[in-house]
Amino acid sequence: MAIFQVFLDKRYVGVNISSEFFNTAGRSVKTGLTASVIVSQWTWAATLLQSSNVAFTYGVSGPFWYASGATIQVLLFGILAIEVKRKATNAHTIAEIIDARWGATAHKVFIYFAFMTNVIVSSMLVLGGAATVNALTGMNLAVASFLIPMGVIMYTVAGGLKATFLASYIHTAIIFVVLCLFCFIVYTGGGDLGSSDRVYELLEIVSNKTRCCTNDCMPEGSIIENDDQNCGPVTDNRDGSYLTMLSKGGLQFGIINIIGNFGTVFVDQSYWQSAIAARPSSSHKGYLLGGLVWFAVPFSLATALGLACVALDLPVTADEASAGLVPPAAAVHFLGTGGGVLITVMLFMAIVSTGSAEQIAVSSLFAYDVYRKYLNPKATGEDILRVSRQAILAFGVFMGILSIVLNEIGLSLGWVYLMMGIFIGSAVIPIALVLTWDKANAEGAIAGALCGQVLGVIFWLVAAQIAFGEITIDSLGGNDPMLVGNLVAILSSGTIHIGWSLISPQNFDFALINERISLIDDVLPDLDETENDIHNLENAKKWIAKWGLGFTIIMVVVWPVLSIPAGVFSKGYFAMWVIISIVWGLVGTLVIVLLPLWESQEAILCVIRGLFFNDDLHARLDEVDHKMNLLLVKLDVDAQALKEYPSNHACYRSGLLARSATDLIELAKDNEVLVTKIDEDTK
Repeated sequence: MAIFQVFLDKRYVGVNISSEFFNTAGRSVKTGLTASVIVSQWTWAATLLQSSNVAFTYGVSGPFWYASGATIQVLLFGILAIEVKRKATNAHTIAEIIDARWGATAHKVFIYFAFMTNVIVSSMLVLGGAATVNALTGMNLAVASFLIPMGVIMYTVAGGLKATFLASYIHTAIIFVVLCLFCFIVYTGGGDLGSSDRVYELLEIVSNKTRCCTNDCMPEGSIIENDDQNCGPVTDNRDGSYLTMLSKGGLQFGIINIIGNFGTVFVDQSYWQSAIAARPSSSHKGYLLGGLVWFAVPFSLATALGLACVALDLPVTADEASAGLVPPAAAVHFLGTGGGVLITVMLFMAIVSTGSAEQIAVSSLFAYDVYRKYLNPKATGEDILRVSRQAILAFGVFMGILSIVLNEIGLSLGWVYLMMGIFIGSAVIPIALVLTWDKANAEGAIAGALCGQVLGVIFWLVAAQIAFGEITIDSLGGNDPMLVGNLVAILSSGTIHIGWSLISPQNFDFALINERISLIDDVLPDLDETENDIHNLENAKKWIAKWGLGFTIIMVVVWPVLSIPAGVFSKGYFAMWVIISIVWGLVGTLVIVLLPLWESQEAILCVIRGLFFNDDLHARLDEVDHKMNLLLVKLDVDAQALKEYPSNHACYRSGLLARSATDLIELAKDNEVLVTKIDEDTK
């Protein structure tokens, strides 16, 4: 479908897929599609699976902290998105910006962090996806691990970033439709549940202190088949209830989630690529809208399927939940095989969307920041396009191999999700400051990023040893060691970088960034002059700072604080909570499906007219286009001959140009549409 859309774009809208377009989508994407892409990129396998795991583990606080703790990064990234449009309009990657400001050494350091981020995100995609496909279909894990990335490569190689964007819109629409379906099944359908009151009552029963949870207290002749599933009060929750925001484990997860996801947004090239691809008036709005809509995915889905799995007392163990099997268990319970199919479809949509974004991000980093920077500084657009496609193929294969290795080691989706901030969180503050603080220096950025990572790992290991008396995969996966490692990584990095920059400020002139980054085979899009107006961009920065920071405070401070007086939720309070989750999901669905269509109505009508009214004309123009390309090659050769021929031979040069112009007229004789245009151009 994505390949077909790219074909229609080329044939009827006139899009030319150069190396610039392949990696930047023309830098003219509108608000709705930008928001849709952000939602799609940010909807990982973990979003669908791990969010329900934390609902299964901590109750209502889990989905909230997953959603709010991973929404604020997208909201705040809108500030950096508008700074890209103000200060780095020629950029293709974040590493290019770092190179232009801080030089080659910093460039190499942050390429390392950027690639590590892509590897971590991709490993979570394939780990979660392969485990779920294996559980639902019995497919071999190794086969599933290769099948998932291979499914993405075809359209990403063919259409580049624009194909990724178009596919992301389709995938996002499907995910939201299925999300709404499950919300209604759990809270308004018939069967075992059907209302918030029924879910409330069953959650109270599961967490009851008098409930028998071991075989020791079972009547003679009766046994508990699965004594590792949820049973009895929740540790460190108010009154052991699933129905409270007063959860120590939930809060710890929220902090870990916030730190880790700053790394996977600010350090991930795919988000910078979306900012670069958006038109100036759409970049900041797209990120704000995308963040708010995305909130519904983990919040609404996990409030439905995660809590339903607990309420129904389904036989899911803690290890199975950590592997991401809570949503499939609930879906299969409600809809049988159909439920499993829907979860598989949602999961595949999420994986291929984020997977394609990661593949195109890696290809851009390799093409511009490795190949062009260090291997072939004189690379042409064709060279960049070829290398980008080769990198996509290579990284797709690498994703499959990596998943098999991680499965053999015994790492789960949940484990990798919690540890990611320890390894990439130290790069967040330096990258956040590269376009926002003129005093930030290169030495502090390098030292902060590398020292923060090392200190984070050391404190993580030490905390596991202190808390559990051993260093194992299980002890390292505990909340306390993970929290310590994540906090040390990001805070030590920020302290080092900011402190060093205050002592020895760079006082950088941001106007130099664009001068140091060159385009290859394209020019910046011909947008309305108001798009790049300095005054408008300044207002956009103030707007996104106000709303981005405002919603951040609401989501991580105001909302949790307002829920404290509720203690353990009453039936009425829980019903309100459920209504908010359903309404948020419905509104998000309408916005993310309809807005991109509305904004693209002109291009859609152009395609429809081309398909049904003048397709024969386009076929003839395709033939002319082929002949024109052949002639352009000849003109390029003639132009080179002109440069090499002695300048005093004016007659030769005039004759050469006249002959080329005559050839052009001859090629166009049979195509009336072009005759007038060529005559005008000749004059």
